[in-house]
Amino acid sequence: MDSKLPQEFDDADVAIIGMAGRFPGARDVETLWANLREGVESIRFFSKEEARAAGVPEERLEDPSFVRAAAILPEPELFDAAFFEMPPREAEITDPQHRVFLESCWEALEHAGYSPRDYAGAISVFGGATLNTYLLMNLARNPRVLESFEPVQVNIGNGGDFLATRVSYKLNLRGASHTVQSACSTSLVAVHQACQSLLNGECDMALAGGASVNVGFFNGYRHAEGGMASPDGHCRPFDAKAQGTLFGSGVGVVLLKKLRAAVRDGDTIHAVIKGSATNNDGALKAGFTAPSVDGQAEVVAEALAASALDADDISYVEAHGTATPLGDPIEVQALTKAFRATTQRRRFCALGSVKGNLGHLDAAAGITGLMKTVMALKHGELPPSLHYERPNPAIDFDGSPFYVNAALKPWPAGDSPRRAGVSSFGVGGTNAHVVLEEAPQLPASAPSRRAWHLLPLSARTPSALESVTTRLVESLKNQRGVNLADVAWTLQAGRQRFLHRRFVLAHSAEDAVDALSQPQCPRVFTEAQDAVERSVAFLFPGQGSQHVDMGRALYEAEPIFRAEVDRCAELLRPHLDGLDLRTVLYPQPEAAEVSGTKLAQTALTQPALFTLEYATARLWMSWGVMPQSMLGHSIGEYVAACLAGVFSLEHALRLVAARGRLMQGLPSGAMLAVPLSEDEVQPYLRAGGAELSLAALNGPMQCVLSGTHAAVEAVRKQLQDAGIQCQPLVTSHAFHSSMMDAILDVFAAQVATVPLAAPTLPFVSNVTGTWVTAEQATSPRYWAEHLRGTVRFAEGLHALFADARRVLLEVGPGQVLGKLAKRHPAFTASHMVLASMPPPKDDGATAGMAPLAYETLGRLWQAGVLVDWKGVHGAELRYRVPLPTYPFERQRFWIEPAAVETAPRVTIASQPAAAAPDATPQASQAEPGGEAVSARPCQPRPQLRSAYVMPGTPLQRSLVELWQEMLGVAPIGIQDNFFELGGDSLIAVQLSGRIKKQLGLDLPASSLYEGVTVEALAALLKPAEAVGQERREEAPVADAALQRRKQTLARQRNLRRFDDDDDA
Repeated sequence: MDSKLPQEFDDADVAIIGMAGRFPGARDVETLWANLREGVESIRFFSKEEARAAGVPEERLEDPSFVRAAAILPEPELFDAAFFEMPPREAEITDPQHRVFLESCWEALEHAGYSPRDYAGAISVFGGATLNTYLLMNLARNPRVLESFEPVQVNIGNGGDFLATRVSYKLNLRGASHTVQSACSTSLVAVHQACQSLLNGECDMALAGGASVNVGFFNGYRHAEGGMASPDGHCRPFDAKAQGTLFGSGVGVVLLKKLRAAVRDGDTIHAVIKGSATNNDGALKAGFTAPSVDGQAEVVAEALAASALDADDISYVEAHGTATPLGDPIEVQALTKAFRATTQRRRFCALGSVKGNLGHLDAAAGITGLMKTVMALKHGELPPSLHYERPNPAIDFDGSPFYVNAALKPWPAGDSPRRAGVSSFGVGGTNAHVVLEEAPQLPASAPSRRAWHLLPLSARTPSALESVTTRLVESLKNQRGVNLADVAWTLQAGRQRFLHRRFVLAHSAEDAVDALSQPQCPRVFTEAQDAVERSVAFLFPGQGSQHVDMGRALYEAEPIFRAEVDRCAELLRPHLDGLDLRTVLYPQPEAAEVSGTKLAQTALTQPALFTLEYATARLWMSWGVMPQSMLGHSIGEYVAACLAGVFSLEHALRLVAARGRLMQGLPSGAMLAVPLSEDEVQPYLRAGGAELSLAALNGPMQCVLSGTHAAVEAVRKQLQDAGIQCQPLVTSHAFHSSMMDAILDVFAAQVATVPLAAPTLPFVSNVTGTWVTAEQATSPRYWAEHLRGTVRFAEGLHALFADARRVLLEVGPGQVLGKLAKRHPAFTASHMVLASMPPPKDDGATAGMAPLAYETLGRLWQAGVLVDWKGVHGAELRYRVPLPTYPFERQRFWIEPAAVETAPRVTIASQPAAAAPDATPQASQAEPGGEAVSARPCQPRPQLRSAYVMPGTPLQRSLVELWQEMLGVAPIGIQDNFFELGGDSLIAVQLSGRIKKQLGLDLPASSLYEGVTVEALAALLKPAEAVGQERREEAPVADAALQRRKQTLARQRNLRRFDDDDDA
C-alpha cells in the first residue's frame, strides 16, 4: 500500500500516533478528556467511617494534619497476568507501576493500530515510575511472603531498572529500552528521549510515558505546614488560595513515529511534536528541591528554538502548575522570560494545569499534561483549569503573555496551525518542555474497491472474545462515517492473533453492527484455533467443473484475479484462432446460452479452466496463502506444474490449448461413474476389452469408466442388471481412455518443444498417485501418458492426508474435489477442506452475498494460516484508525501487609485424585517455624498444548504441589511444560532449592531444561529418590546397632566399676 505525501513535512517533526492511560476518575484517555471538558475534579474525599473501614488507624484519623483525600488510580491491584504470560507468583511480587505501564504500552500500540509481534521495525521504550511504595508498604511488611521469593526475583519485580526492559521482553520490542528517572518530570523527559531516538534513526517507533501508583496515599495523607501538600485536598494552580498539591496515581503512554513515516503508513496522527528540550537548574537556586527561573526559562527557549517557532506561535501552555506558593510564581516568571525573547504581547496565551483536576501524578504528571494538550488540539477546545478564581498576588499576569483559562472555550484556528507548549519540572532540577502542533489535514480515506470487508477479531479466552465483539459494536455505533475498509485494515494488520477467533463479513459499519449483534448471523464465524501450524495444499479441478460466469465475482472485485485472467486471455488468443476467452467466460446475459455451448467444447474447456485456476491461485498467493503442496485433477495438474515452475505460463497455455485442440479432433465417446473399487471393476473392464478403460479413481469406491459409446452403454447395462446404480457423465469425449492413443505421439512432440524444469513446489502426480519426481515432470512422455492413463486422484488425496495439519483448498470453480476429499477414508476431523468459489448457480456476484473466497480467507485465518493483509488490500492506501483495545481480564494480584492480612493460614494439600482441570486450589508456603504463609489462590490452568494428566505417584504429587506453589497455577498436570506455565530460570533455581529442602533430593536448576514436565522431572529424580529411600531404610538398622554398642559399653563400664568395688 503505497502513498504519496500530499505536502512536505519537516524531517524533525514527530507524530503522536497512539495514546493510552489510566487516571483518577478515568479508565482511558477519552474519559479523561470528557472529565476535563466538564471541569470534573477527580479527587476522592473520604468520610471518617470510610477511612476507618479502609484500615486507617484511629490515631491517624484524629490527627488534625491528616487529609482524607486521594487521587486514586482505578483498581491498581488488578492485572491480566495470563495475557502477558506472567506466572501468578511473579505478578504478585511485581511493582504495580510496572504492571500498569506494561498494560498501557500494549494499549498505546493497539490504539495506533499496531501489533508489536508483527511489526518488522524497531520499537523503543522510554519510561519511568515513582518510588516503589508497594515494596515499602506491602511486601516489606510481610516478611514471610517476601522470604518465600529469591532476592533476585524481588529485585527484578520491583527495581526501577526493569520497567522499560520488562515491556520490551513481554512485547518482543527490539529497539532501545531505557528507564528514565527524573522525579516529577520523568515522563516528559521520556518523551524527549523517545523523540531523539527517532530522529537519530535508532528506532522506527517509540513508546514513552510514566507510571505512579502511590500505595501510601490510597486513603489520605498528612499535611505539613510549609510543605508541598494541600491542607484541604484541593489543588488550585495559580490561584490566590493555592496552598499546595496532592500526590496521586496514574499512568500514561504515547506511541511516537516520525511524521513523514506516519503519513506514509496511513497512521492516525493525534498531534505533532515540533520540538522538545531538557536541562537541569544546576546549583544557582535556593536549594536542591527549589525551582529555578533561569533553568525553566532556558528549557522553554530551547524547545521553541528546536521547533523553529517563536512565542507568538504558541497559544496555550500546559504548565507544571503544582499550586505551591513558591512554584507557581516562579513558573510564570520563567515562561514570561522565555517568551519575552521574541514577543512583547500581553495576555494572548492561555495557561492551565491538569493538576487542578487530578492532583500531582508524579512520574506520570508530564505525560498526563501532554495528553490533555493533545486532546485539546484535536478537538479545538481549551478545557478549564480548575479552582482558579483570583490570581496569585505573587504572579504578574497583566504584565505577562499569559492568562489562566478558567472555563471551557473554543480554541480558535487562525491562519497557522494551533500550537501549544507543555512543561514538566522535577525535584532536583531536571526540566522538560515539549512544543506541540495540531495534526496536519490529510486527504480523507478513499472508498474501497470492495463492497465486502472481512473484520477479524481474536482473544485469549472465549469471554474476552465476547468483550472484544461488544466493544467493537459500540465503537462502530459511535463513529459516524467511519470507513469500514479502514476498520478492517486496522483489525487485520493492527491486532495480534490469539487462539479464540471470530470474523464477520460486512458491507458497511451499520451492517457489521447488525451482524455482530445477531446471535446466529450466517456471516459471523467463530472458531478456536488448536495452536497447530497449518500447511496449505491447492486442489485444481478438471473438466466438468466449468460453467459460464465462473469467477465473475472475483473478476469484478479483485484486480489481481482480473489481471491474471486478462493476461491469460491475451496469451491464448493466437492459440484460439483470435478468440477472446473473456467473451466466453463473462458474456452479456443474452449470450450466456451460446457461451455455455462453446465452453462445453474441450478445445475451450481446458484453456478456460487453466485460466480460472491459475488466476485464482495467484490471487490466493497475493493474499499470502502459499501452497506447500498441490494436487490437480487431470487438466488441473497443469496449473500445479506451472506454479511449480515446470513450464512458464506462456508455454503452459500453449500446451493446454494444443491438448484441448487435439482431443477435440478425436471421435466422441462416453464416460460412466461407477460406485465400485478398482478391484471390483476389473471384470467389467476385461469384458469391455480395448474399448473400455479405467479413466479415474476418485475414491476407494468411486471409479470412472471411459470408452466408446457402445462399450460404455454395454457396461452400464451389466452393472444395472447387477443392481449397481451408475451415473453417465455429461462429456464430449472419452478422456483418459484408449480413444486418446491416436494423439499421444503428436502431443509428446508438442511438449518436447517446450523447456521443462524440475518442480520447485511439490505436487502429486495423477499418473502414480504419489509425489511427482523431477524425471517425470521433465519428460514429454509423462505428459502424454498423463492424458491417457488413469487419474489416480484418490491415491493423491491419501498422500496429502498423511499430514494432519494440512488444509486442502480447492482453487477453481465449484466444490467437486472438496466433496471427494471429505468422502475419502483418510479424511479426519483434524483436516480442513475449503473452496474458492461457490457452486455454478450460487455465484456471489448475483446472489448479493460476499464472494465465497472472502469467507474462505477468514476460515484460513481462523485455522492459523498466515495471511498477508497488505496483499489483500493491494495498492489501496488504507488508514489505521483508533478502535477499542484488548479487554484485559484482570484479576487481583496483591500482597497485603502482614498486619492486615485476614486470609486463613493453611498448608497446601496433595492434588486430589479427581481434581478437574479447571479447579483452583489455594496455595501457600510452609515456613521452618511451622507457620504457613497466608493462603494465596492459584490461577486456573491456562490453555496448553498438553492435555491434563493427574499425578500417579507420590513423587509426582509432591512435585505437582511444589510447581503449583511456585508458579501459582493449578491444577498442573504431569505433562504440562514448565516454561509454558510461566516458569523461567529464576523460578527454576528457587524450585531446585525447595525440592532439596522439602523432598531431600538434589536437583541442579539446569535439570529443568531437561525435565520440563513433572513426569520427566520425576523420572530424573527417581534414582536419587531410591538412594534416599535406601538411606532412610538403613538408618534404623544403623541406629539399632549403635544403641546395642552403647549398651555393651555401658555394661562393660558397670562391670569394671563392680570389679573396682570388689578390689576395694
